[in-house]
Amino acid sequence: MNLTRLFIFRPVATLLLTLAILLLGALGYRLLPVAPLPQVDFPTIMVNASLAGASPETMAATVATPLERALGQIAGITEMTSSSSQGSSSIILQFELDRDINGAARDVQAAINASRSLLPSSMESLPTYRKANPSDAPIVMLALTSETRTPGELYDLAESKIEQAMGQVKGVGEVSLMGSALPAVRIDLQPQKLTHYGISLDSVRSAIASSTTNLPKGMLQGSSQSWVVDSNGQLDKAAQYRDLIVAYQDGKAVRLHDVATVYDSVEDQYQAGFLNAAPSVMIGITRQAGANMLETIDAIKAQLPALEKNLPADTQLKVVVDRSPGVRASLYDTEETLLIAVLLVIAVVFIFLRNLQAVIIPALALPVSLIGTCAVMYLLGYSLDNLSLMALIISTGFVVDDAIVVLENITRHIEEGLGPVRAAVRGAREVSFTVLSMTVSLVAVFIPILLMGSIVGRLFREFAVTLTVSLLISMFVSLSLTPMLCSRLLKRKPRVTRRPHPLYQFIENQLNALLAAYARGLNWVMRHQKLTIFSLLLTVLFNLFLYSVVQKGFFPNQDTGLLMGALRADQNISFQAMKPKMLMFTRIIQSDPAVESVMSSMGSGMFGSRNSANFFVRLKDLDQRDATATEVANRLSMKTSHIAGAQMFLMAAQDLHIGGRSANASYQYSLQADDLDLLRTWTPKVQAALAAIPQLNSVDSDSQTGGQEIVINIDRDRATRLGVNVKMLDTMLNNAFSQRQVATLYHTLNQYHVVMSLNSSYTRDPAILQELYVINDSGDRVPLSAFASLTTGNAPLSVAHQGQSATSTIAFNLNDGVSLEQAQVLIKQAMARLGLPSTIQAGFAGTAAAFAQLTATMPWLILAALAAVYIVLGVLYESYVHPLTILSTLPSAGVGALLLLLLTNTQLTVIALIGIILLIGIVKKNAIMMIDFALDAERRLGLSPQQAIVQACLMRFRPIMMTTLAAFFGALPLALGSGGDADLRSPLGIAIAGGLALSQLLTLFTTPVVYLWFDRLSRATQRQWRRLRHAES
Repeated sequence: MNLTRLFIFRPVATLLLTLAILLLGALGYRLLPVAPLPQVDFPTIMVNASLAGASPETMAATVATPLERALGQIAGITEMTSSSSQGSSSIILQFELDRDINGAARDVQAAINASRSLLPSSMESLPTYRKANPSDAPIVMLALTSETRTPGELYDLAESKIEQAMGQVKGVGEVSLMGSALPAVRIDLQPQKLTHYGISLDSVRSAIASSTTNLPKGMLQGSSQSWVVDSNGQLDKAAQYRDLIVAYQDGKAVRLHDVATVYDSVEDQYQAGFLNAAPSVMIGITRQAGANMLETIDAIKAQLPALEKNLPADTQLKVVVDRSPGVRASLYDTEETLLIAVLLVIAVVFIFLRNLQAVIIPALALPVSLIGTCAVMYLLGYSLDNLSLMALIISTGFVVDDAIVVLENITRHIEEGLGPVRAAVRGAREVSFTVLSMTVSLVAVFIPILLMGSIVGRLFREFAVTLTVSLLISMFVSLSLTPMLCSRLLKRKPRVTRRPHPLYQFIENQLNALLAAYARGLNWVMRHQKLTIFSLLLTVLFNLFLYSVVQKGFFPNQDTGLLMGALRADQNISFQAMKPKMLMFTRIIQSDPAVESVMSSMGSGMFGSRNSANFFVRLKDLDQRDATATEVANRLSMKTSHIAGAQMFLMAAQDLHIGGRSANASYQYSLQADDLDLLRTWTPKVQAALAAIPQLNSVDSDSQTGGQEIVINIDRDRATRLGVNVKMLDTMLNNAFSQRQVATLYHTLNQYHVVMSLNSSYTRDPAILQELYVINDSGDRVPLSAFASLTTGNAPLSVAHQGQSATSTIAFNLNDGVSLEQAQVLIKQAMARLGLPSTIQAGFAGTAAAFAQLTATMPWLILAALAAVYIVLGVLYESYVHPLTILSTLPSAGVGALLLLLLTNTQLTVIALIGIILLIGIVKKNAIMMIDFALDAERRLGLSPQQAIVQACLMRFRPIMMTTLAAFFGALPLALGSGGDADLRSPLGIAIAGGLALSQLLTLFTTPVVYLWFDRLSRATQRQWRRLRHAES
């Protein structure tokens, strides 16, 4: 049954069906979520554990390692990394892309519970987990400030009210508080006074712990009444603790204020945070893997008015970082580019047809195909993001192709004298196979992408499916709506016509002249076929040359308007010395004209070791600054490079991040070994080798082993004779220096602690250790010097694991004009010269590892696309030869794409690679139109192959020019676009525009020659085959 005929003779049904597609698409468009990129996050879970006062090595050995053993047994883990610093460990688990994160979270909780018996008994609480990747950029950052309240009070408000509310928002993965700690009662002991009264540190701890309790006390039940029993057993403020009796001496009470300074402060005094150099508590919010960014941000902002009402009047809650305006502006730029592409494509069609009624027919294919695609996108759970919108932009040049082919053939029949209805039926039937071949073979190039399981495959699956759906809808429209409208809107030209408009006549004359020039060139090519084939072979070789010299990268840098980074100082620096350095760098960054605000924090724990500070720099809108985010980061790094004793690392935050390990630069090179000492020996050597490469900058290592430590060497025999054991010593040191939490204060909204340590004036010199003593089994005081000696050494500020092996990561950035491929080659050469031991496993990590994988698979991906197209064409044409003729158009397209990338200094990234794969499907359309008409002319008119292909080339010249220019101008706005994510979109447009420009010029001449050569080869093969069969018979 001829379906096209059915649509032509049922115009009402055809129009209503088209209207239904438009309505469903419009509804889908309104319901589509908005995002910067497709949701392709690796399911990631972060496990956090803390043990106050524990060194990084202690945390790694006693906390991280038992947890890693338990967590490592969970199915589906692709990467497990951990980092242990002073008092805290963080373990990052990344799972396979198809792993359900909620199921993974249940497995993680079970593993934590199973490891409980293996963890130190002194841990205040079990490890916790969050469904978030700490290396992801925050989507919202809030700052809580006040001119009257202390940072501790602000932190308490942030934790008890803001963190709880934000954590309940759908899509939020983690809420991180920075800049201070919870309020606490601080007890700073005076060791000399303790010695005077003969009181041990542990005696003070016991006295405090037993003086404040909040245990259940039961009820009294009378015959008619009942009473709840309560007491004033809990002490809440420092003033209530000062008069506590901690011991008796000669019958006289020794109170806490006699041996200590007691005051209200915070749990951890080594935390600080600033907004533009003013004290502040910062709230960083990251999203869960797979959560829609804009929906999550909107939900967060919807909670803010209610939160602000519940906060005290003397506090201010400010939104410092909000990613949504930048994302929406970028998508608005992309939608604007889409509109420009649509207008350009319609203009191309109008120039060729110069008939308003004729232009309307293919122009209608654009909105129907694009809007109808939105309905399918919604059903598939896709979003309006840069990649899906890029697919729609590119499709503007394709979706009119089918309609143009149908329209042009119907118009030709009308001009030959057929009526509109008969012309529509015959014209649509003649080219229906051509339309099917062009569409299905273009869709076939995406088959390898759809089957890819890597992050690249997942990233571009949405792009491929979106483009495929628009093409299939376009094919349906071209075989239904287009012929129906042609039968109703197109009319026979009257015998007496008016004089055409001068502009129309000029365009017609130019097209005729172009056709005449092409005919002359085609005749010359037919006389020099060997030279033409030779030139085609040269393009194949030129492709290989260009591929080898073009710069290659992974993913274009985005300008998200946010810089993230760290300040790294000398490893032995103290908190008191680090704080003014951080404020100095904050003011330098704040003075840059492109900077809107600066948030900085420092302290121990997962947010940095004691010699580092973290920075979040919000930039002004793109139209209000003179540089991109990457350029601003480089400028600030240069501006601060002269400052001695500290180094600033800044980089532009990106929406696509691979790997769970945070680093101070964009790319990572990791070392892994079972021998920790060997790893610590070679890491500085590798870092120095990378720093010596002039094409790299900001080379930094997470291995910091130069911190100073005091080692207490115990003489165990002497200690035993004196009645002292190691546990007594550890308890004394824990009480003295670990900011030990000795009691818990239970309040309505939160719990607070009493923190005990030596007075800070006694912790500035290691000599204080000689003044400390331990109470032995007999109750006697034994000085530390009586059974131990002190030595100094180096200690790591952090310990990192990958899997369950020790690892170190060296991060680096690239200088301007240097590609990631060049950097990897240079690093491999440097490592070969260095000669790493075989027991150290070295390799790229994160984004650099993903690029290495892409580089290895890139040629195979292109070959797979070629094979898919060949198979589809072979099935459609029932021929081994004709698909090769069609694919012969590809070398010139590859040359054009790679050459324009080279000339515009654009790297061959995954975006440009998709453009080249698309070219495989685009440029073969010209050959399909030629070959289909040539084969038809041979069968129907009995023409020779050369006569048939020459006639097909001349008859199909205008539709070929029209479809190619439509695709070219559809891609041109991408290549020339501007805006925040123009660098993300432009490689696709450049690759397609370059490929189309050169292939259009060459394939019009090479395709007919290749057709004839393969035709002669096919006929010779058939003759030889007949001879062989005749000889056998």
